[in-house]
Amino acid sequence: MVEESPFELYLDIFQTLERLGIPYAIIGAFAGMSYGMTRLTADLDIVVEMNEEQVEALAAAYPAPRFYADPHQMRESIRLGIMFKIIDTTAGRKVDLIPTTMEPGYGFVLKRRIRRSIQWRGQAFEAWFAHPEDVIVGKLMAWKEGRSFKHEQDIRDILVAVRLNEEPEWTSNFDFEYIDRWATRLGQDVVHLWQRLKAVAGV
Repeated sequence: MVEESPFELYLDIFQTLERLGIPYAIIGAFAGMSYGMTRLTADLDIVVEMNEEQVEALAAAYPAPRFYADPHQMRESIRLGIMFKIIDTTAGRKVDLIPTTMEPGYGFVLKRRIRRSIQWRGQAFEAWFAHPEDVIVGKLMAWKEGRSFKHEQDIRDILVAVRLNEEPEWTSNFDFEYIDRWATRLGQDVVHLWQRLKAVAGV
């Protein structure tokens, strides 16, 4: 039996969110790989905005015992502004979903999301991704929380892609000032990190 790739679950969730009309955007490292990040990851983080009917429909799409998708947990997470999960218990894989109610308010990601193509097993699939600048903003937020070096590496990789103009569709009009404003909002430590990473990447 061929082991199922994590992307099987990811693709299914993308398609389910679209079928249910749930606004979403892929953020974090998975999105970063689409924008030049070289660190491979199986982690998937998705910003979502759901009403009560959509909560019930999403939970019903991933029933027990194979899946853990608790509608009560989803509702409470949305109310409290915390992350929740869909877990494939047979494979031990998960997807983290971030409600727009989570601080500092993730609605900005959905407003700026862009449609991009994913290549998998020779086929192209489309999904909604966070704007590249917002991927970096999210990485700066994560760095502020845990000071993990992996976030520094990820930001640097994306900035190198910008310097090399690897994908002119987004690298040629990259908005540094947008991230400058976010860095200032996030605090002086983040400003210093952002300035240092721009210098290291040569942008």
